[in-house]
Amino acid sequence: MDKKIIKEKLEQEKKNLEEQLKTFASKDPNLKGDWDSKYPNFGAETGSASLETEANEVEEYGSRLPVEFSLETRAKDISLALEKLDKGTFGKCEKCGQNIEEDRLEVHPAARFCLKCQS
Repeated sequence: MDKKIIKEKLEQEKKNLEEQLKTFASKDPNLKGDWDSKYPNFGAETGSASLETEANEVEEYGSRLPVEFSLETRAKDISLALEKLDKGTFGKCEKCGQNIEEDRLEVHPAARFCLKCQS
């Protein structure tokens, strides 16, 4: 397994996740790796926000939160994998300490557990 290729793959995936997050969230300056969904504004700038518009804003915001959480979690896992690459601990299961299967790492390089411990 070529760790340089793995690192490039992780960095590209992290970049892609951050680009997705930027479309509806902003980085929290106080918490590393944390993002905050932006509250949508469908009509307030014109002063014409109706109850229906406001309800749509709330619904849109509510639908953004789980997407933000999922993307943010994946980005944090990738950052952790990159740190492990730098420390020389990449590819070790966090639970049992054994090597994570190479096939698993090729498919999911941010994997934190071997297949046995993941189950």
